[in-house]
Amino acid sequence: MLDALKQAVCQANLDLVAHGLVTLTWGNVSGIDRATGHVVIKPSGVGYDRMRPEQMVVVDLDGNVVEGELRPSSDTPTHLLLYKAFETLGGITHTHSTHATTFAQAREPIPCYGTTHADHFAGPVPVTRPLTADEVEQAYEHHTGQVIIERFAELGLDPAALPAVLVAGHAPFAWGDDAAASVKNAVALEAVAQMALGMRTLNPTPPQLESYVLDKHHQRKHGPHAYYGQR
Repeated sequence: MLDALKQAVCQANLDLVAHGLVTLTWGNVSGIDRATGHVVIKPSGVGYDRMRPEQMVVVDLDGNVVEGELRPSSDTPTHLLLYKAFETLGGITHTHSTHATTFAQAREPIPCYGTTHADHFAGPVPVTRPLTADEVEQAYEHHTGQVIIERFAELGLDPAALPAVLVAGHAPFAWGDDAAASVKNAVALEAVAQMALGMRTLNPTPPQLESYVLDKHHQRKHGPHAYYGQR
């Protein structure tokens, strides 16, 4: 089972490169086996051009290395905290993709301006509060996960319906049912961020999509009576 998960997580990390979502080694994807509580994640700082499934690192939900000779991604504590808090997550992607990171660094949510956004995210993509100096000094990556969880609780958001977040001053995280799905949501996030910035060049204060159109588009793809795609 873990061999298959290692293969899937390795491929998902390579897909980040194929989709143009990473520069150098700025990104990572993980996947979880909920039956065992084991998480497979990219090793820290390893170049994508030489990445192999056997290099993926297996950790438990407490961060202990179960398998692997390399150090896991430095963002592992963030991934683990999100898996613990959001039990529907099967995979997590973190990138520094240009347009989504622009919003994160501006500390602004990405508004829903159109149906492309609504197809993937059931509302504006939220941005967290900045971390405090103490939070950065003490367990920085853990507190990065904590402010994400805090923001979703404050806004009453369902992580399954809104599978992405912007960490203020940092960059985006996206997630999904598995590692591959989390990458797809990261791709969608970058696309809608680029569209939103383009909208603002044409109109500095563009209108947000009407709520009834947003709901229609999201529900036809993700709702209980979804009819987008094939059965």
